[in-house]
Amino acid sequence: MFPASALLNPPPSELRGVRASAIGGILMDLQYPESAFSGLGSADFSADQIGALRKTGAHKRWRRGDVLLCEGGAPDCVIMIEEGQIKATVHASNGYTSLLAVRGPGELVGEMACLDGRPRSATVTASTAGLGTVISADRFLALLQGNAGLAMAVLRSVGARLRHSDTHRAGNGAHTARTRIASVLADLAHRYGVPALDAGPRARRVQVTQQDLAGASGTSRESVVRALKELERAGLVSRNRGVLLVQNPTRLNGWPSG
Repeated sequence: MFPASALLNPPPSELRGVRASAIGGILMDLQYPESAFSGLGSADFSADQIGALRKTGAHKRWRRGDVLLCEGGAPDCVIMIEEGQIKATVHASNGYTSLLAVRGPGELVGEMACLDGRPRSATVTASTAGLGTVISADRFLALLQGNAGLAMAVLRSVGARLRHSDTHRAGNGAHTARTRIASVLADLAHRYGVPALDAGPRARRVQVTQQDLAGASGTSRESVVRALKELERAGLVSRNRGVLLVQNPTRLNGWPSG
């Protein structure tokens, strides 16, 4: 894992393009033209609010597999994702890893710990190569105090995530493992899937591991393997080198029916 201090203040060797192992392979500061992220909004924030966040932090790039935030760590920064995807996981004492969330461009990670000042509740890992803006906790809180609209947007975002988590937990107790796996895959395809028009008008490609699907649906990897085989036989998904092609995410909801 690379510490927040390295995210916010890379060493001189990093700026000269020399790999600095002390920060886990994070790359050099990026200078983007204003148009690189202009006009990008999300369900959480407007383009103007995203612009305010960008101006407050430092732009960073990371590689797939880099640990950005660590469970139990100090709440010293917030990260706004600009490209790529991350995942938030929790490790149980018995070795089981639960996937709590996937986040993508225009979304924040680490903000809850900064708001309440408590240790981080999950580990955040880069699922893909990506880039984002890292904002120190002090600057983030000061920005919220001076920007009521952004503060309300952050609160709405946190509230929506808590509601989604409650709904997900309720579903875990009410549905079979196969239905939970299909539901998680449908959610990932709807929210983060890449359109695959070559495969069909509603098809979307989703990059997710079988282990992460198991962690998100509260079941075993073996159950995921069996469910994916059934979904393939039903013509609902296909697999190719770690990427799942979902033909129609809506059809996965409630599967298997009857």
